[in-house]
Amino acid sequence: MSYDIAIKRIYQAPELEDGARILVDRLWPRGKRRESLALTDWYRDASPSPALRRQYHQGEISASVFAARYRGELRDDLDCLLPLMRHARQGRLTLLSALRNLDASHLPILKEAILRALENEDAGDLEPASPPCSGHIIDKPVPPRS
Repeated sequence: MSYDIAIKRIYQAPELEDGARILVDRLWPRGKRRESLALTDWYRDASPSPALRRQYHQGEISASVFAARYRGELRDDLDCLLPLMRHARQGRLTLLSALRNLDASHLPILKEAILRALENEDAGDLEPASPPCSGHIIDKPVPPRS
């Protein structure tokens, strides 16, 4: 199944086609009132940990190290993706952040993790719940009853 997940800056105006608008930052965006954002939810649990975010923004770790560690955080707590997966199953999901450069932010990594989790869950639904019943297949003819 195909899912529609977009990423946007929180400072961009809300649009009708945004679907569920979820702010995925630990910190509230400066100068923004909740009413003006048309948010569906503010979900901090899927954002990078405060320590990881601080290390990255202070230049202590590279973008590739940040990405690897953030993927590890998401892998260690797959349940943090469940609310976002529910929204993605219902229609378009727009992940929002206050960061200027979204391509260098956590949102593309989060989007990839959500899509992978949805794909894995969907693949599990395609497998049979139990092996096919073969008890009715008879190799030898049964003699008639008398």
